[in-house]
Amino acid sequence: MRILVMSDIHANYNALEAVLKDAGQVDETWCLGDLVGYGPDPNAVVEEVREIKNLTCLMGNHDVAVIGRMSLETFNGDAKRSLMYHEQVLSASNMDFIRSLPSKPKVRSEATIVHGSPRDPLWEYILNSTTASLNFDHFDTDVCFVGHTHIQCSFTLKERTGQVAAEHAKPDAALPLHPKVILNPGSVGQPRDRDPRAAYAIYDTEARTWTPKRVMYDIADVQNRIREAGLPEKHAARLAEGW
Repeated sequence: MRILVMSDIHANYNALEAVLKDAGQVDETWCLGDLVGYGPDPNAVVEEVREIKNLTCLMGNHDVAVIGRMSLETFNGDAKRSLMYHEQVLSASNMDFIRSLPSKPKVRSEATIVHGSPRDPLWEYILNSTTASLNFDHFDTDVCFVGHTHIQCSFTLKERTGQVAAEHAKPDAALPLHPKVILNPGSVGQPRDRDPRAAYAIYDTEARTWTPKRVMYDIADVQNRIREAGLPEKHAARLAEGW
């Protein structure tokens, strides 16, 4: 199967459209959470995701907050301001869809999927090999897909030494999957690895490969809508630089 793996769309409809078009025909789509937060298009993003066939979608920490299951006080001021806006504008049916999503890890085929980390599904950031090493005992599959950091990367457990090798992703370079590995497809709507292009990945279950992908979209248009909605300027500025 050819599976689109994506995460952290963050209400950026232009980026989501670019990813879906660039990915082409897929057998399944796995979304690792955070449909909302930061961006100007929460309804358009949720409605587009709801229409994706063969979808498995998780809840991220911003999604949990927007439906009231997590205090907005746990977020910084700018993130809180955007979530308050999303609370006001999200339609009832889109809120119901977000409420229906699971927040705990799910096992799909030979992979575990989760928003944050296997041991802390909503909040832990796997940013380095030390944190990754603490998570390998918390999933039983060969592969674990995570989001949350907005950084496209991989963490491979070396069986002989027990050490963990961390690597930043190389777009379009297929990575052969040898157990065990933690993979992050990056962020669709707000990349933070100094590459402003929308990030996602293709998981091929038969070839057992993971291919990181990047695609450009109309960033200026999204920035304009962020400003028109009165959302924090920081959220517009960072899109052009990928931070």
